Amino acid sequence: MSSKNEGSGYWYGPDGQLDASAAVLKSLRDYRTAETTVRRSTRDSMGMGETDILALRYLLRSQASGGTVVPKDLSRFLGITSASTTSLIDRLVASGHVRRESHPTDRRSVVVVPTADSDQEVRETLGDMHRRMMSVAEALSAEDARVVVEFLQQMTRAIQAEEPARDITSPAS
Repeated sequence: MSSKNEGSGYWYGPDGQLDASAAVLKSLRDYRTAETTVRRSTRDSMGMGETDILALRYLLRSQASGGTVVPKDLSRFLGITSASTTSLIDRLVASGHVRRESHPTDRRSVVVVPTADSDQEVRETLGDMHRRMMSVAEALSAEDARVVVEFLQQMTRAIQAEEPARDITSPAS
């Protein structure tokens, strides 16, 4: 059920309508909600937790770019302890999503490698959604894409409190 006053009322004017800035923020919130729902559904369908999915995506990206990942890399990327990383890798090995292999240059170390089946599973689970999203992004003009990217970068900085957001319509200095 949807109403014009859905959400947290503080973005709405006295007439119950959104001004342009609030409409942008509401749209961003709606996107985040939809993305969170899809991520939850993906995790459920793959029988994995959020950290497991993040680790698998990291491993697949690293593999696609020709990189290797040692457990310490995963710990750093995920911000978890080495003990938690060991448990995570054990879970992913047991589920058939990754395997441990000897490190190509350091025989005391191992690399963590996603399996071909996990790559295929992720592609099947997320492929259609990613294609639809890419289609929307590709439909943007170069200028619209620049504005969207700049806006999202500024929103990221605003959330992280790195620097105050500035007006993206003013010329860059």
